[in-house]
Amino acid sequence: MIYPLLQINSISNNLWMFAIIFIIFYFFMIRPQVRKQKNEKIFQDNLQKGRYIVTNSGIHGKILDITNNICILETISGKIKFEKNVISKELTQIRYGSNNFYLEKKDKKKQK
Repeated sequence: MIYPLLQINSISNNLWMFAIIFIIFYFFMIRPQVRKQKNEKIFQDNLQKGRYIVTNSGIHGKILDITNNICILETISGKIKFEKNVISKELTQIRYGSNNFYLEKKDKKKQK
């Protein structure tokens, strides 16, 4: 009669362990990744013409034109068409700072 009670106790302990492990994975791995993806999406949706960006592959350029999903970048070698989702918020902020609109003003001064 004691054995069934020990088995039930053992199973409930195992379930609690798996629940705790899942909670740990959620708060330390899944949640930060989802937050990062949301921030990246917001950054990509708020892109504007004239802004300097860096793609995930490391290509630097200035946005010439934006449509729903496509950006045309001006690079040293010419114009390149990219999907919006390849633009990296993290790499852009590292290279040009969190707000690189001041670069547009420098370009306007050079044109005058």
